[in-house]
Amino acid sequence: MLLTQLPQFKDDLGFSDSLVAATVVGISIVAGVGSVLAEQLAKATSSRTTLRTGLFVIAVGAAVIALATSTPAFLAAFALYGIGLGIVDAAANMQAVSIQHAYGRVILSSFHASWSVGAIIGAGYVAACSALDLSVELSVLVAAAAVAALCAGIGPRLLRTGHERAATSVTAPLTVPLRPFLALGVAMMLFYAIDFGIGTYSPLYLKEVLLSDAGTAALAMGAYQVTALISRLTGDHWVRRFGEIAVVRVGAAISVAGLLIAVLAPSPVVAIAGFFIVGLGAPVIAPLSFSAAGRLAPPDQTDAVIARINLFNYAGTVIAGGVIGGIAALSDLRIGFVAPLLFAVVLFLLAPAFAPTRARSGDAESESAPTSA
Repeated sequence: MLLTQLPQFKDDLGFSDSLVAATVVGISIVAGVGSVLAEQLAKATSSRTTLRTGLFVIAVGAAVIALATSTPAFLAAFALYGIGLGIVDAAANMQAVSIQHAYGRVILSSFHASWSVGAIIGAGYVAACSALDLSVELSVLVAAAAVAALCAGIGPRLLRTGHERAATSVTAPLTVPLRPFLALGVAMMLFYAIDFGIGTYSPLYLKEVLLSDAGTAALAMGAYQVTALISRLTGDHWVRRFGEIAVVRVGAAISVAGLLIAVLAPSPVVAIAGFFIVGLGAPVIAPLSFSAAGRLAPPDQTDAVIARINLFNYAGTVIAGGVIGGIAALSDLRIGFVAPLLFAVVLFLLAPAFAPTRARSGDAESESAPTSA
């Protein structure tokens, strides 16, 4: 929600366009820092405490952003907000993977549907605040209060994981098979590059290349979000029926088809249809990446490996901004969207990395990630 309000903050505080762009990239970088902090906090306490901490940091950061009267204060608050996002991203997935392991069947895609619901609610909230003519400061303060209330209300009901391992695993090195981990990380990175590219550049593509009006341009992201929700709500069913590899391959193939339609689109309507199709395939990649990564490590190191794989999320957003934006600067966004198309092709090739294997304690390959707590 806050990123969509950047233009308003830009006007209020007198930001330059370059500072806005740097803020967007900076959020991804500091969120990566938050993911690293989440790993350490989960080891010392639990993923429940970590998630509650992250939500609290987001609420505080958002409140300070709303009250900031200078550029330095705004940027410091936005950095705090970004760290909170990283903590919540990592800790929420720690919780989801632990619950999935307890269930003994694939349910992670359904958890990730909540992110799509959140995006839709956020967009609706921003639109409602605009219709009611609420100031951006007040709307952000109300949202911050809602997050704080959510933290207080649901925190005690979260699954507590990590506390029972703290005494024995704080100093134990994280050991996972390196090549499967990197393959899953690259898949995660490529998905988020596609996702960020559509979210950031599809409205500009429709407006600047296909000459649509602003209202029509906004439909591209809306179409993608709707089908992303559908694909995530149904993803677990397809995985249980056909397996992870088949679902990743089909999802990647659907994404290739949708992006090809978008790239070749002669009109805004065709481009919107293309992004609509991408949403039916690509969004299952993220939950399946977390699910597969959670099987690579012994049970007592699951939280740590989830925090590490989450870092590829932010690498993907940085790559999308640099690659798509850079290509667009040299030519136009039609050529720029060839990059996500190629990313989807690589995702298809990475499908075997999602094979359903389960690591056991002391069973990691000798070629492992050389990381230590």
